[in-house]
Amino acid sequence: MSTLKELCSGIQIDPLPEPKPRDDSVPHAPVRSPDLNKDEERLAIQNALRYFLPKYHEILAPEFAIELRTYGHIYMYRFRPQIEMRAYRLSEYPAKCVEAAAIMHMIMNNLDPRVAQYPHELVTYGDNGQVFSCWVQFLLTMKYLSEMTSDQTLVMYSGHPMGLYPSSPKAPRMVITNGMMVPNYSSGDMYYKLFAMGVTMYGQMTAGSYCYIGPQGIVHGTMLTILNAARKHFGTSNLSGKVFVSAGLGGMSGAQAKAAVICGCIGVIAEVSEEALVKRHKQGWVMEVVDDLDNLMALVRNARRRKRAVSIGYHGNVVDVWERLVIEYESKRDLLVDLGSDQTSCHNPFHGGYYPVQLSYQQSRDMMHQDPARFKILVQESLCRQIKAINRLASRGMFFFDYGNAFLLEASRAGADVGRQEGFHGTTFRYPSYVQDIMGDIFSLGFGPFRWVCTSTDPSDLAKTDEIAATIVEDLAKQKAPQGVKQQYEDNAKWIREADQHKMVVGSQARILYSDQEGRIAIALAFNKAVAEKHLQSPVVISRDHHDVSGTDSPYRETSNIYDGSTFCADMAIQNVIGDSFRGASWVAIHNGGGVGWGEVINGGFGLVLDGSEEAGKRVQEMLSWDVSNGVSRRCWAGNHNAKITIQRTMDANPKLKVTMPYNIEDDTLLDRALNPSF
Repeated sequence: MSTLKELCSGIQIDPLPEPKPRDDSVPHAPVRSPDLNKDEERLAIQNALRYFLPKYHEILAPEFAIELRTYGHIYMYRFRPQIEMRAYRLSEYPAKCVEAAAIMHMIMNNLDPRVAQYPHELVTYGDNGQVFSCWVQFLLTMKYLSEMTSDQTLVMYSGHPMGLYPSSPKAPRMVITNGMMVPNYSSGDMYYKLFAMGVTMYGQMTAGSYCYIGPQGIVHGTMLTILNAARKHFGTSNLSGKVFVSAGLGGMSGAQAKAAVICGCIGVIAEVSEEALVKRHKQGWVMEVVDDLDNLMALVRNARRRKRAVSIGYHGNVVDVWERLVIEYESKRDLLVDLGSDQTSCHNPFHGGYYPVQLSYQQSRDMMHQDPARFKILVQESLCRQIKAINRLASRGMFFFDYGNAFLLEASRAGADVGRQEGFHGTTFRYPSYVQDIMGDIFSLGFGPFRWVCTSTDPSDLAKTDEIAATIVEDLAKQKAPQGVKQQYEDNAKWIREADQHKMVVGSQARILYSDQEGRIAIALAFNKAVAEKHLQSPVVISRDHHDVSGTDSPYRETSNIYDGSTFCADMAIQNVIGDSFRGASWVAIHNGGGVGWGEVINGGFGLVLDGSEEAGKRVQEMLSWDVSNGVSRRCWAGNHNAKITIQRTMDANPKLKVTMPYNIEDDTLLDRALNPSF
């Protein structure tokens, strides 16, 4: 299976491919510990065998049983294709419609070893963000896509291709659901069992919707977060000499070091996996590597003195870094950190997302499988130590924020002193979610992570799209608009002009830009025109991170600044996907789970192929206007001031848009007087 045509021929069964041992040259997912009983194990193997004729069951059943008991999941390694896994030119895919070829392009990019965290386990990022549950699902999906016509839709149930169904050319070519659960059963323990049995899957945000573009996306988001944190808490955009400390260089967290340097500060990022650290260093995203705390402190002091923007990767546990920073302060009264956060995969703390300081990396990987109860205790002890050190430094002036990875949530569950308070607004902590304190108001202006992929795979096409986008954003920045909107345009104009020099492309020729509704539509229409006029060699796929204005309902992250009591409601994400589907999206996806964990969030996303046609231009205007205004409207109704201004401006520009506006209570004592007449 060495060509795309062979890859799209389906599951190889005559003859069966030879069994494949795990390839030690690539990083692998931690061994899962689903704790299945005998009946559940039988069901897992029975479910896996459904893909094969009975005459092959005698051969495959024992093999699948070994995989299940050895790795905690049936990946079907035997069927992993030997083709070079990457995003190919659109014209190379054996497809009957352009949307199908674009989806294949995006899927293979998600599984590119340069992009994926654990490519052989089909994990793109976040330790368990699956593209598919097993390799046979990938092969069957590629076959269906090669056969799909413009009046069919491929339906995906948690990695499983349910089949091609007759539809309409205006309908999505693919509809994806991942991990959708009856609410009372959406627990972590239930997930691990159901994933092992092959009936559900954790698609994260953009892994299971095939829209991941490598860590570039989170570079931009982290850059904006650090920049706006400095504006809010230091009153300046100048981060020269400031130190940002965090953890994680694996999947999306690998962006932190690069983002810190772009912001002009000193980034210190701890990482326990040598593989991940070396990968980022070779990539050029980490400039210095150190494994000794004395050397780390010396490097930080030297960079501060010289006000040098530098990224330092520490090979070791971040808890050791935080505790050493406390010692430096208490012994020398030298506060060596200004901003702090954490991007470990704390949504998955006991299965590879967080490594306790008491153990080495390998000891942790062994214990999480061999003695999960003891491992959980050590993780929680480590979280408590980490918070204790952070609290000490924060009390002396460091600004710490939660980056939406469930770090504070899991720390509170461990008993750490994070000031957890329950209320009808949801759960709050001593340290705000970065959405609450930094990015929420930007979302309410309608700005969020708009992305595109040049399917020609030619860097010159990406350069042309950069120029198109930069020109449009710069023009918008000159127009009359609120100052907050102008600031976002100016930040993003600077970003896109400098994007190429930062060498952020990993995998597909892709780019990200934070933009509002007006900007997204203008950029997408310009791309579509460039394709039509042959200035671009091949169609462009637009999408966004689900971490956006409308796509996600998450009380600990994207909607943590919703204060009308609806923070635990998921109407917005569901409405987002339904609305996108009949307004022209090429594919739509809805997930349970994401960066904050299974059962903690509902994510909606889309992909839209710009093929230069007039129809694609209509879809851009209809779909993108809804995709943004849906979330701005919800944030407006919840009382966000920026959202009220934004949706009113949008209604003024489009008389067909009529949004229900809230009225504010003018007298704060009214409610007290109504509830207590003697007040």
